Amino acid sequence: MDQPSSSLARVDILGTTIATTSYAEVLEAIGRPPADRAQLFAFCNVHSVMTARRDHEVRVALDLMDIASPDGMPLVWVLRRRGRSNQPRVYGPDLMELALPYGVDLGWQHFFFGTTDETLDRLTDSANRLAPGVRIVGRYAPPYRALTPSEEDDVIERIRSSGANVVWVGLGMPKQELWMQRVRDRLPGISLMGVGAAFDLLSGTVSQAPDWIQDRGLEWAYRLWQEPRRLWRRYLINNPAFAVLAVAETLRVRFARYG
Repeated sequence: MDQPSSSLARVDILGTTIATTSYAEVLEAIGRPPADRAQLFAFCNVHSVMTARRDHEVRVALDLMDIASPDGMPLVWVLRRRGRSNQPRVYGPDLMELALPYGVDLGWQHFFFGTTDETLDRLTDSANRLAPGVRIVGRYAPPYRALTPSEEDDVIERIRSSGANVVWVGLGMPKQELWMQRVRDRLPGISLMGVGAAFDLLSGTVSQAPDWIQDRGLEWAYRLWQEPRRLWRRYLINNPAFAVLAVAETLRVRFARYG
């Protein structure tokens, strides 16, 4: 399988390569998908990196992303410690909020794939308020199970026939990354954006943490408070393990670099 096309520098964080990018670079890249396959974007956080450590298939999928941005503040802090002192966070929901109006004059046509019909209704309303003139040419809320081959064929045909050139994928990590990798050769000239919870946040279905909480890397605590039963294992086990492993790896990198 072809390697990612992006020329952005990448930094290995616990086995996952994260692009040292910015909102401006991602927005520019969305409009330049290759002609022979889809262009893939992932927005990575601690959950992404720790899942990839346990699951080789997920790790391969993330490595094949054209841009895997630092979506979570812990990854941003690691990049800054590794010499990228000005590295910003590139957060999936904020990128989507920027991209919808950005693409109006460029003629971008959007397809929403994920979540529920109710959330897609609210997301569409939010997108129209946020970006008057935005072109939403299709949407699909999949069942809460793996798609059958015929259902996947139907989704691919819906996207192709819609004329979409940007597909927002809100299936959750790692399901969305695995799906994007699997179908990329079937959707040439399209940018696939794996934005996870962005659908719920931009639609207002789930409340978003205030900026001051996000800036301090405490969004996990806010989300844990909202959904403790679903998220406790992800945050109370993954986060401390990531912190220990990332510090150890950063020390090894520094020692190797400077002796």
